Amino acid sequence: MTKDIMLFVLFLAVLLLCAWPLGKYMARVFNYEKTCGERFFAPLENIFYKMAKVDPRAEMPWKEYCLNLIIFNALGMLSLFVLQLTQAFLPLNPQQLPNVETWHLAFNTAASFMTNTNWQAYSGETTLSYLTQMLGLTVQNFLSAATGAAVAIALIRGLVRKNTGELGNFWADIIRCTTRILLPICVVATLLLVSQGVIQNLNPYVDVQTVEGAQQTIAMGPVASQEAIKELGTNGGGFFNANSSHPFENPTPWSNFLEMFLILVIPTGLLFTFGEMCKDKKQGYAVLASMLLLFVLMLGVCYASEKYGNPIVAAQGISGDTAMEGKEVRFGIGSSSLFATVTTAASCGAVNSMHDSYTGIGGLVPMLQMMLGEVVLGGVGAGFYGMMLYVFITVFIVGLMVGRTPEYLGKKIEAKEVVLTIAGLLIPAATILTMSAVSCLTEAGQAGISNPGPHGLSEILYGFASGVGNNGSAFAGLGANSLWYNVLIGLAMLIGRFAVIVPVLAIAGNMATKKIAPANAGTFNTGSSLFAVLLAGVVLIVGALTFLPALALGPIVDQLFMLQGKVF
Repeated sequence: MTKDIMLFVLFLAVLLLCAWPLGKYMARVFNYEKTCGERFFAPLENIFYKMAKVDPRAEMPWKEYCLNLIIFNALGMLSLFVLQLTQAFLPLNPQQLPNVETWHLAFNTAASFMTNTNWQAYSGETTLSYLTQMLGLTVQNFLSAATGAAVAIALIRGLVRKNTGELGNFWADIIRCTTRILLPICVVATLLLVSQGVIQNLNPYVDVQTVEGAQQTIAMGPVASQEAIKELGTNGGGFFNANSSHPFENPTPWSNFLEMFLILVIPTGLLFTFGEMCKDKKQGYAVLASMLLLFVLMLGVCYASEKYGNPIVAAQGISGDTAMEGKEVRFGIGSSSLFATVTTAASCGAVNSMHDSYTGIGGLVPMLQMMLGEVVLGGVGAGFYGMMLYVFITVFIVGLMVGRTPEYLGKKIEAKEVVLTIAGLLIPAATILTMSAVSCLTEAGQAGISNPGPHGLSEILYGFASGVGNNGSAFAGLGANSLWYNVLIGLAMLIGRFAVIVPVLAIAGNMATKKIAPANAGTFNTGSSLFAVLLAGVVLIVGALTFLPALALGPIVDQLFMLQGKVF
């Protein structure tokens, strides 16, 4: 246990130490300032600007910014959809894999990777060619992450600018994010992963004879490069079906630490970027402190539940940890619990253990983090702008308590912003609960459940929470590759992504037009520790009020039955 706690402390320390300079660097990137490597990056970016025939210096109002974003992502989704249905006729397919078998699976996968969800209702090594993995999935991993970051930066500009309706240039934001942030870090991360044993090749699969004399096919492929952006971009879709529990994706404790670090380094860095861009570092520190408070709480609950173990397993006379089912022995309970908390705090979805095998409360933590909108540090950009919706709700509540019009960064939060904030929070929540309820009541939905009782409900809840939250991890017990779940979860991903992005950009556009009023004696200090605690409390209260009944019928009842020794 002591080693596990030391791991947790070391992880957070390394994360914060590295996120601070990265955040300052990202502020320079998104302020359109010159950065290191300017002589290399500027000519490369100009090629893309010329190809797209756009002027990177032309600023956009929020509607134009939003429209460009939606069209760009829709075209990306369409291209990935077509690529899956034609891969059998295209190169870089040494195993001669056929086209993706059904249109609804291709739709689900295209929606998944475009929205930064990376939900996988298929087995990567037996379904997709190298070309589809590289040109389709990996490219979308970069672009979906850059899209999230662009929205976060547009919101920051809306908060700090005054008397203007312009939020920057979408094309400049997404290209600079890709070339100056994502690509350089991924190159280094890829080399580090290869050094640990993650494979990187374009070889055909290898047939070997096992010790027992059977024949086994070992999948090959360009894994390390996809693994790097899979984690850094908080995407989560693995080259292999077993994801980061597969030894070719995550072979050692060092690679495991690196992958967890990559998941959270940009989301954490964006809080420092926020402080830099609004010229008030305490604002970024307060939101970061609130996120870290929630993260430590979630990690503690998950780890304690998994460390306690499963008394049903213990009753069978099995020695050692009784919660090791579904976990890799090279990681153990500590690294598995930390990875599960990290990947669902971010909108990542990569897993190094099977969440379906966790205890009831241990599985509740990743589920709840997704239901909250994955704002506990969160995904690249998505975590920041999701948390800012809770910030607006918090300052609104504080304003009601003291009888003042709520303000944030000197700007009034008025009725229009409150309505948009509520829409951004309630539409995803309503989608999770409605689609889960319908799936529980229909034959097509029930057909995917592999476990009866409350655990089966947990599988459905987790699946839609993962889709709407753009996470992509699964309980691994839900048979999701069906017309019902491919279509519904695919739609859930689209709703979860754009039902938040559009209100956020509208809020940014409205806020950018407002004046900044100087602080006075009645202004609530949003850069204080008190505000950080209030913000964390609002996140938990809103989440509890919205999802507690469903969680009580699923993972909480599952935990109580487990303690009583009951199984289904």
